[in-house]
Amino acid sequence: MGSANIVGVLVLTLLLMFPVSSPVYALSLNYYDQTCPKAETTITDAVKKAMKNDQTVPAALLRMHFHDCFIRGCDASVLLKSVGKNTAEKDGPPNISLHAFYVIDDAKKAVESLCPGVVSCADILALGARDAVALSGGPTWNVPKGRKDGRISKATETRQLPAPTFNISQLQQSFSQRGLSTDDLVALSGGHTLGFSHCSSFQNRIHSFNSTHDVDPSLQPSFAASLRSTCPIHNKVKNAGATMDSSSTSFDNTYYKLLLQGRGLFSSDQALLTTPKTKALVSKFASSKDEFEKAFVKSMIKMSSINGGQEVRLDCRVVR
Repeated sequence: MGSANIVGVLVLTLLLMFPVSSPVYALSLNYYDQTCPKAETTITDAVKKAMKNDQTVPAALLRMHFHDCFIRGCDASVLLKSVGKNTAEKDGPPNISLHAFYVIDDAKKAVESLCPGVVSCADILALGARDAVALSGGPTWNVPKGRKDGRISKATETRQLPAPTFNISQLQQSFSQRGLSTDDLVALSGGHTLGFSHCSSFQNRIHSFNSTHDVDPSLQPSFAASLRSTCPIHNKVKNAGATMDSSSTSFDNTYYKLLLQGRGLFSSDQALLTTPKTKALVSKFASSKDEFEKAFVKSMIKMSSINGGQEVRLDCRVVR
């Protein structure tokens, strides 16, 4: 095979591995090699520094990236602040509990001092989410880069985010609308291995579940009892809630193991056990951390390649 053919096959392989939804620009693994070679290490340093002071940072960055990509593509619109009469995504109901925006700001400031106006906020968030996983004991991977930042951010559009109360068909529809498969849905749900949830996201399962059960019968009884104790029906404690799994600062496959024991937190987690295909994937990932990590990386690359924006923002919170 001639060298031109080999290059053609490699390009085709990369396109298959890293699908992009927009024909306007393609992402590249070596996008900043010439223009900002130290971008990735600078961003990693910012994430590491933040993690030293706050162990919730990885979960926050991973969730922020998901919530960004699911609205208008991965264009850093979730970082924009509300201005005038426009309420931005970050102030939409599902995003009120997003935090650690300062980590992206700090990384952007450091990168700007090296290469002004070159690295997009969207790329910083995608790379920060990768670092969050890797620095929590999970896998690492090469992130395709070259995303652009968007100029529009509307709180009303956060209604499009998959809700913790979704059933399997709602979840599948939400993911397929973004070019993501059922396999991606189950693998990316494993991101719930990191973090914490407020009572409001699982209240529906532990109080007045339906006309015949006060508590969701698919919940393991002692687990349900502990959740009810933490989150009483008229909960007055603002930050009450539960960790997403028992090792909430380690990126591992505990989430899937607990799910099979009836110890998943959300209705949308439990929903993964309601079809043969999704349940088989949950079982596969519960029994093999390697299989989970392999699938998670593949799906993260796919999700974080949903394109959206048009420019490189100088301040991640403001459109000029």
